[in-house]
Amino acid sequence: MAAHIFVIMRETAPKLIPELKVTDFKKSLGFYMDIAQFKIEYDRSEHEFAMLSRGGAWLMIETLGDKSRAFKVGAFEHPFGRGIHLQIEVVDVRALYENFKNNNYPLFAEMEEKWYRKASVELGNRQFLVQDPDGYLLRFFQNLGERPVSSA
Repeated sequence: MAAHIFVIMRETAPKLIPELKVTDFKKSLGFYMDIAQFKIEYDRSEHEFAMLSRGGAWLMIETLGDKSRAFKVGAFEHPFGRGIHLQIEVVDVRALYENFKNNNYPLFAEMEEKWYRKASVELGNRQFLVQDPDGYLLRFFQNLGERPVSSA
């Protein structure tokens, strides 16, 4: 049975899944499940590791410590992930934004509508940004479609 589940997961999982080292596994798991509304695909509690998903977005979290096999390339200092942010598409960004607000979770950037040029069109996002408990920057967005590039 477990091998069958693994095969199904390997066929449906994205080709890139970031693994985030965390300092407090329970706190991070609570953030990702309760506030960011991810679900556990599977976990290895003995290693304080979880594979999480939300829609088509996947990520892994694992405690930075003796239980993990850390591929450490430098010092871990808060905020983690400096220089990178993870863009995560969601179906209803307003509802997720309200969940962060209702939980009094601090936002890095408030909700905005932003358009990005791609050749002769602009691609629209409704988005906001937060940092997880270790400082990883997450940009949650909803696709607003495209429009012609304005001539102004």
